[in-house]
Amino acid sequence: MNKALKITLIILITVIALLLTGIAAYSAVTAGARLQPKKLIDYGKSISIYDDEGNKIEDASLTAKRKSVRLCDLSQDTVNAFIASEDREFYRHRGLNYRRMVKALMKNISTMSFKEGASTISQQLIKNTHLTGDKTIARKLKEIKLTKQLEKRYSKDEILEMYLNTIYFGHNCYGIQSAANFYFGKNAESLTVEESAALVGLLVSPNNYSPYKNSEKCMQRRNTVLKCMVECGYLNENKYNEAKQTPIITCNKTDKAAYSDYYEAIFDELDGLELLPEISLSEYKIETYLDTKLQKSIENIKADCDKSIVVRRNDGGVAAFCSTIGQAKRQIGSTAKPIFVYAPAIEEKKLHIFTKICDEPVNFGGYTPENYDKKYRGKVSVTDCIAQSLNVPAVKTLNNIGINTSEKYANKMGIELENDEKNLALALGGMKYGLDLVKLSDCYSIFQNGGTIKNARFIKKITDKNGKTMYENSQTGKKVFSQGTCSLINRALCEAVNSGTAKKLKKCGLDIACKTGTCGTEEGNTDAYAISYTSDYLVGVWIGDKDNKKSQIYGGNQCCEYAGNIFGEIYDGQKPAPLEKNAGTQSVEIDADEYERNDKILLADPCSPRLSRLKVTCLTDNLPSAESERFSAPKIQNPQIIVNKDNITIQLCQTKYYQYVINRIGNGKKCIYDGKWREIISDKPNKGNYVYEVIPYYDDGKIIHMGTPVELPRVRFDPEGQTYKIPDIVYKDWYNQ
Repeated sequence: MNKALKITLIILITVIALLLTGIAAYSAVTAGARLQPKKLIDYGKSISIYDDEGNKIEDASLTAKRKSVRLCDLSQDTVNAFIASEDREFYRHRGLNYRRMVKALMKNISTMSFKEGASTISQQLIKNTHLTGDKTIARKLKEIKLTKQLEKRYSKDEILEMYLNTIYFGHNCYGIQSAANFYFGKNAESLTVEESAALVGLLVSPNNYSPYKNSEKCMQRRNTVLKCMVECGYLNENKYNEAKQTPIITCNKTDKAAYSDYYEAIFDELDGLELLPEISLSEYKIETYLDTKLQKSIENIKADCDKSIVVRRNDGGVAAFCSTIGQAKRQIGSTAKPIFVYAPAIEEKKLHIFTKICDEPVNFGGYTPENYDKKYRGKVSVTDCIAQSLNVPAVKTLNNIGINTSEKYANKMGIELENDEKNLALALGGMKYGLDLVKLSDCYSIFQNGGTIKNARFIKKITDKNGKTMYENSQTGKKVFSQGTCSLINRALCEAVNSGTAKKLKKCGLDIACKTGTCGTEEGNTDAYAISYTSDYLVGVWIGDKDNKKSQIYGGNQCCEYAGNIFGEIYDGQKPAPLEKNAGTQSVEIDADEYERNDKILLADPCSPRLSRLKVTCLTDNLPSAESERFSAPKIQNPQIIVNKDNITIQLCQTKYYQYVINRIGNGKKCIYDGKWREIISDKPNKGNYVYEVIPYYDDGKIIHMGTPVELPRVRFDPEGQTYKIPDIVYKDWYNQ
């Protein structure tokens, strides 16, 4: 036997051995896999939902929520949208698309992952009804076997109909009939081509492409599906161009059942956990953070406009949530100032909470921010800038620290800024899309929790019917700011309640921090906020108009009133522990006069009097280093000397706490005054030339601290002749210069 024949034989034997091994492995893994027709039409049992105290509040029966539809009743456009996007070869293959499977296999090998699935509609139906969501080879082999059994037993139309009645569209909508009703308020038979494409677009990620959460992304994804229909010949170019210009018009959600907003948030979060369809098709118990009493309370709040309210605990658990706009993003107005401007500036040691910023007209290359009342207040501390929600100081501070610094902390909070958001308008909440109320509340919880962000969660735990834990919220959080920065921001936001824009909350009698905000123009506002928190609860309130219609709403009024009522419900006469305002900080005394008059931050002179000191609080690692010498080494501005034939007058500038010695030099040296400040000191010496010396000093009761002598201009005094100042040039030593 020649060498080539031997090699060929070895290869053939190897291939046969591998083939037999593969067949044996396939048989072993899929031995128990049997198609169960009942599962194709019995869409699972139920998900039981429990409140924070373990009481069952809902059996989210998936069977009851699903309504089947017959394929023959759907428009051809609807059917074509699913075929074009999900499985173009559906009516030509026998359940498996081997070409796509090989392509996906090669991609998975190259990336060392199981990201590519190459599932046909038949395979998706099997996965949704018979299998878990695990991405394993064993599950894939079972899927292949069951798909073959499915194709042998049912026609293509029957398979497609069962698929359309089981697929998940987000917002707890199972099946196209439920989805059509939820999103568009109509039966599936009445869906237009644009609406059908929008529903197909949801399948990739219902949580990300929901029109209620991100209408722009939903539109982009819908247009991608429409393009697929063109590629398959289901739409011509004219129809495609017309369809992609059509807006997505969803139905309004009115007359909601109790807890419906909270339930919707639960299923939104469930979508994000990627535990479906396994959870959607079994008996599962979902434990939540829901406080039913509090939920009913916020649902009963009546507003003349749209509203959103979220109540979360300091561990991130959402106790109550209601919203007429779901979790839509909105412009956040002045609530941006602490999170994007002042906290980053303090953290970067660019300023202290008591640093003064000049509130004045400014122009940054054509951008001219104004305060809401078009008034300016001069030098204002950072605390008061926050408490009074002044716009100009916030923009000046952002300009000082730089957009990149603000973006660094935004990223830590889980916020990715768009390129056109990276400008000074960010200080006032100028964003392309804004933030949803839950995310904005997450950002403020950072100050409540000492610098760590814990994202809001509605779901506490998920267990199966056997008690096995499928998911448990155990987030530890991510550090964004230091404890010291949070303590200082807490101080400023509490001042907003005591004397600033949130003073309506003061009547609660609780230690509350709050930031208000509004968005709009002179014609009216579209959004108003009050994000307030105690040491253990945070209440976020938004009111406005989802269609951006103008109205007379303000963050410091109605929003604070709602928040105050909610805090009253939470505490019911009790009081929470005080907010942390000292940890990570240190109190020091600075020179009050230098701070008030000259905007200088200098540590108080050790020998200074008590009334000349101002106590301030700084970050522990950002204390002032320069020390005032105003009392240990007194200095004064040059006094004025006035001469005439009657006397010589010395005028002293007033300086608190100093005393003075005034010496006359000429024909010897004589002290003409020693004592407290007097505006005018007069002297009538004999005829002659004189120099007057003024020496400030401070007596602290133990030591007399002599200051720097100040020599006044020389004078000639002659009561009978001329009295005048002698120019310095007369006595200048030209020879030695």
